[in-house]
Amino acid sequence: MCMSRGRKNAAILLLGNFMSSVCEAAPLEGMSCSDMGRMEHDLLKAANAELERRQLEAAEELYGRVIDNCHQGSQCSPEDLAVAFNNRGQIKYFRVDFYEAMDDYTEAIQIKPSFEVPYYNRGLILYRLGYFDEAVKDFQKVLALNPEFKDAQRSLQQSLQDKEEKMRRMANLSEDCAV
Repeated sequence: MCMSRGRKNAAILLLGNFMSSVCEAAPLEGMSCSDMGRMEHDLLKAANAELERRQLEAAEELYGRVIDNCHQGSQCSPEDLAVAFNNRGQIKYFRVDFYEAMDDYTEAIQIKPSFEVPYYNRGLILYRLGYFDEAVKDFQKVLALNPEFKDAQRSLQQSLQDKEEKMRRMANLSEDCAV
């Protein structure tokens, strides 16, 4: 059976919820579910520290472990899981793996729609790729969530200006071709 990414993620989250209930009934290897949740949070903190030190491979590995553990039923908070996806996306952005980075940002958004940072990060990539309409939507969403996000304000203005310039160039090209 072939599942869309959204359905697959929903199934993973349902499995995680099921595993959480199993964990509560019979904790693994003497660990309580809250112990497991703290363990994932500590793993996320370690990943963040590696990212801060620009140890990108180590950070990406740790974020991947957090994500995998959360999907396998560990007691993870949605905030921690969304941060793990966002930050792993940031590493992919640094490697210029834009489409993979956008996938991670989108995952973070699906998990925590009120988290403005992945919208901003995805908007930056869309802008760089020339998808100004989509970038504008992401920057507008950031500002709806956090009107004080100054970088998003600047990025929105730049996207609108560049979109207008692109439209102007296309109109000029059409006029030149019509002659």
